[in-house]
Amino acid sequence: MRAMILAAGLGTRLLPLTADKPKALIEVNGKTLLEICINNLISFGFTQIVVNVHHHAQQIIDFLKNNSFNAQIDISDETERLLDTGGALVHARKFLDQGDPFLVHNVDIISNIDLHNLYQYHLNSGALASLAVSKREASRVFLFDEQMALSGWRNMVTGKVIITNPSKVLTAFAFSGIHVISPEIFKQLPPKGEFSIVDAYLKISKEFLIQGVDLSHSDVIDVGKPDSLQLASQFVAK
Repeated sequence: MRAMILAAGLGTRLLPLTADKPKALIEVNGKTLLEICINNLISFGFTQIVVNVHHHAQQIIDFLKNNSFNAQIDISDETERLLDTGGALVHARKFLDQGDPFLVHNVDIISNIDLHNLYQYHLNSGALASLAVSKREASRVFLFDEQMALSGWRNMVTGKVIITNPSKVLTAFAFSGIHVISPEIFKQLPPKGEFSIVDAYLKISKEFLIQGVDLSHSDVIDVGKPDSLQLASQFVAK
């Protein structure tokens, strides 16, 4: 199975830790976030992995060269231009568009989500993409109808709301940064450039099923902020 790790971000929320290194190489209990993510993917059967790089890209490339993993790992180089979460997928299309669905995982997310079950759920869903979501506090949330079809988005800070599929009942869920995508999605995405996968999902959801998978029973830690590193350390130590 194929997977992509989004590791190109600037890591601004983790400053000053990311001033001289990429977020992916921040350590939790002596292991980098990238190493934790790769090993987790491998444990669920994902053995073809592509990692996108931009901020301190060479450090990640060197890390992967100097460490061996039981998987084929390729680099999607965004050194010249950071392409955001949607543009990153298109830039890595040659690795991902191979006929079978692929999983996308933010490098700064640590969880106990069963990624194999999520993948199998997607295979049986008929959705173009299946998003791991949960009921937890977040500054921005997706809105789903009673069948968990993506129907909108809300910024909890500014109050801005986007509705793509009006429904009597819409429920807010926080996105976990883990999703399984069918390669047919590339037909619906811009052919190149910088764009957010969130914006793309909202647009696509007007015509195609983008499914939410409620995994509120799982633990998800966003290691994008310094104060979450201690929480991540305790979680990894379990």
